[in-house]
Amino acid sequence: MQLIKLDAIDSTNSYLKSILQHSNAPDFTVVVAKKQIQGRGQMGTTWVSEEGKNLTFSVLKKILNFNIQDQFLLNICVSLAIYDTLNVMQIPDLKVKWPNDILSGTNKICGVLIENVLSGKKIQSSIIGIGLNINQLSFNNLPNVSSLKLILGKQFDLDEVLLTLIDNLKNTFLKLSEKKVEELKDLYLKTLFRKDKPSTFKSENEEMFTGIIRGISKEGKLLVEIEDEILKEFGLKEVKLLY
Repeated sequence: MQLIKLDAIDSTNSYLKSILQHSNAPDFTVVVAKKQIQGRGQMGTTWVSEEGKNLTFSVLKKILNFNIQDQFLLNICVSLAIYDTLNVMQIPDLKVKWPNDILSGTNKICGVLIENVLSGKKIQSSIIGIGLNINQLSFNNLPNVSSLKLILGKQFDLDEVLLTLIDNLKNTFLKLSEKKVEELKDLYLKTLFRKDKPSTFKSENEEMFTGIIRGISKEGKLLVEIEDEILKEFGLKEVKLLY
């Protein structure tokens, strides 16, 4: 593993992408920054993190000729690696909020942004950006956000958490390489937030509706049972699960 530590950068994903364009970076190259000026989340959101208090890093995963239609398996691997890391640390009531936010109770403690490098319809490599709230105590009144220190009341060593998380990433991707796809999917579904519970959603047209999460499609879409036991698929921009 090649580990690159930076004091400040616009985005670790962007920095790692630049490295990949100009050199043959090894698998599991990691770029970690004390401060991200333009940290990014899902769907163009901004990831805000207090300098030196949390983990903001990106990991290069080389996956030769991985089919683009199976890209949600990457989300599954990353989510499970983070879940396993935090579970050993005894973070309570852990869940994965589709597609890959990590929650303790109803509070978000970790976000993921995966960007793929394609060749045709094949994924050649993935840049996995992870923001994990660790020692930060204030989030400027952001709703439903927490940190490991707020939850457990103690300080954590950032490097120790990082190395454990990378080891768990390697383990989950090893399962993927060994074709243990169904095992990974089953583990993901067991951790899925609000699965099999009546929940409230908001559509892309801002309309509210109720439904029950029943699973994930092969393409990674959310399977929601709505009225009259109709099962409907929703993509990332098509629905928002409300608390």
